[in-house]
Amino acid sequence: METDVLMIRRIGADDVEAFRRIRLEALREEPSAYASSYEDSVALTDEDWRNRMREPVFLAFRADEPVGLAGLVRQGASKMVHRASIVMVYVRKSQRGTGVADGLVDAVIEEARAMGIVQLELAVTAENLSAVRFYLRKGFAEIGRVPGALMHEGRELDDSLMALRIG
Repeated sequence: METDVLMIRRIGADDVEAFRRIRLEALREEPSAYASSYEDSVALTDEDWRNRMREPVFLAFRADEPVGLAGLVRQGASKMVHRASIVMVYVRKSQRGTGVADGLVDAVIEEARAMGIVQLELAVTAENLSAVRFYLRKGFAEIGRVPGALMHEGRELDDSLMALRIG
């Protein structure tokens, strides 16, 4: 069925509303997974959202509806421009296990390679074992932990730091 076709693409200025919708959904549905909060993000202006799209942002769509998201942020210092971080990864619950996350992360890796990145890094809440296992399957290695990286509902959450050499 044509409506079930998964499309993943880097988004542009015309996609700001789709980006806002899926990002706010991610922050509302999985608040402990992100440093950003729904409450802070819902107040952002269109210009704020467009500014967040200066770095590559990929959305996964089914029937023109955004169902997943992933971003890439390159390091700015001249001695670190070979490194970038994968950020904002989210897949709608109904789409998990269908290849959306694989497609999003593969798109980010391909974009990073095209940019000359040789090392991708990410931080994932250590308690999110399914996400940690997913990144391990994608070839990432755990390289450290940040104790108490996030405070959510009065509880400290550790981040697992992970890296993947792609160069």
